[in-house]
Amino acid sequence: MVRRYLRVPPSVMRIGVHQLGAHCLNPALPWDVQRRRMDQLTRMVVLPRGAAITRQVIGGVPADVVSARANRKDPTVVHFHGGGYCVGSARTARAWAAHLSVLTGCQVVLPEYRLAPEHPHPAALEDARAVLRALSSEASAPSLVVSGDSAGGGLALAVVLSLRDDGTELPAGCVLLSPWLDLGKDRRADADLVQRDLLLSPDWLDACARAYADPEAWADSAVSPLSALHQGLPPLLIQSGTDEILAPDAELLAASTSAAGADVTYTKWPGMWHDFMLQPGLLAAADSAVGQAAWFVGRLRASS
Repeated sequence: MVRRYLRVPPSVMRIGVHQLGAHCLNPALPWDVQRRRMDQLTRMVVLPRGAAITRQVIGGVPADVVSARANRKDPTVVHFHGGGYCVGSARTARAWAAHLSVLTGCQVVLPEYRLAPEHPHPAALEDARAVLRALSSEASAPSLVVSGDSAGGGLALAVVLSLRDDGTELPAGCVLLSPWLDLGKDRRADADLVQRDLLLSPDWLDACARAYADPEAWADSAVSPLSALHQGLPPLLIQSGTDEILAPDAELLAASTSAAGADVTYTKWPGMWHDFMLQPGLLAAADSAVGQAAWFVGRLRASS
């Protein structure tokens, strides 16, 4: 059973999220400073009762493996953390992973893929493929679910597309939380949305995009998977908030994949900010979002 927490009112949480963005995700700060501050703020995450974390190396990539007691382990969810491909770590998504594991009995793998600018594209994609290849050698690909938030959502979709294009067996499904799918899009074009976003700024996203890949590569579907053809994908769950500048990416992907014949579930939470799903136990909307993710994983398990 998931431990009951003292929920934080959204109005209070909004203040904290805004401060997080200003304190950590500031393009004027060096990347190592942003990483250190993010790490400090995510170090004190409280996990639900029954969840445990082990450190492993999978396919040569360090990873946190989150599991609950009496873990069924089937399927395994591989979740790629956000952070603009430049900051963040497995700690960023630990709370979400732990709640999902407790609700479903699955294990959640959180890879520490290489970060830009020290390791620009395709390093993160190579690491993602290496993790999935290693896990697929132990269990079949259809027993895996690929997931990601923010830039990790873009990475998750990019790796699934690369597997499809290679003719490799696909995972059972894909979960995308507030995904960043188009690195070349002008985020300043919607001034109202920019003003409502508590966490991300166009300047920070632009700095991350330039650190991750040359602008000439931004149209490449391996970098901006929104530009790909979306036929032949496994079932998708896409979640976003209304008050985030990346919301159009989620909406466009839902429309494109649905038109291509994919099985798509798309939910947009009113008044919610970027990556709100990563705050279960504190925020009712996040509990709802992780509950939907648990339903999706359970549905994939039942159909396998």
